[in-house]
Amino acid sequence: MNVIETIHLFPVLDQKLIELLRSLTPEEWNRPTVAKLWTVKDVASHILDTHLRTLSIARDGYFGDPPGNIQSSQDLIDYLNRVNADWVASCKRLSPAVLTDLLEEYCARASAYMATLDPTASALFSVGWAGEAVSANWFHIAREYTEKWHHQQQIRDAVNKPGIMTAELYHPFLDTFMRALPFTYRDTPASEGTFLQFTLTGEGRGDWYLMKKAAGWELVQKPDSSPAAHTTIDGSIAWKLFSKSWRRQDVLRYVSIEGDQQLGDVVLDMVSVMA
Repeated sequence: MNVIETIHLFPVLDQKLIELLRSLTPEEWNRPTVAKLWTVKDVASHILDTHLRTLSIARDGYFGDPPGNIQSSQDLIDYLNRVNADWVASCKRLSPAVLTDLLEEYCARASAYMATLDPTASALFSVGWAGEAVSANWFHIAREYTEKWHHQQQIRDAVNKPGIMTAELYHPFLDTFMRALPFTYRDTPASEGTFLQFTLTGEGRGDWYLMKKAAGWELVQKPDSSPAAHTTIDGSIAWKLFSKSWRRQDVLRYVSIEGDQQLGDVVLDMVSVMA
């Protein structure tokens, strides 16, 4: 698996987030987002939580609210949903100004800590949505980059203030999310040697290729043969689909599939977050 370099982009996203939040009106802070029941302020509160937990758990080794007996991925999702909801409810008492000040300080601290990690060492937490039991730190860092990017984009989407859907910032996000393809297709039958092409259009544009091998589906470089299916998705909505803000019924008009419709359609159920 090719390494995705993202750590140099953390300070860029941090700066853009603070500039965005300081530009918001009181009405914009209370706007709903695609994150279901969360407002702009709730999403900002969640971003703060992820950075504080990074410092507390990963840097300091402090597990103040351990998950307990996790027997399945659903158990982990239920735990994460609970702690996320608890934090957002507690932050209702914080003003937008206080919240922004805290984000300015702790986004930078968390990003600086992430930059100290050995990219090739094993991460404290694996990237579960990619089906990995153990992940390298570079993949963990890229996963954290996607969290930073898509929560900020949820805010920008709600207040109609674009700024991070650029080739520099959006393509690494999509490239990381597409690492969930082999796990998504793990139960999809096909003859060995079958390959699929996925194209995302727009600023984060790119092509990804998935091949069925003896051991299962793998991401590969572009093969010389023609794909059994070629799925094209409008990149402007891809972030909503793969973060589970939108589902397949919401995106069908943004998708085209050439070739085997059943094989090309499976990607619409891909989720590259723990949700």
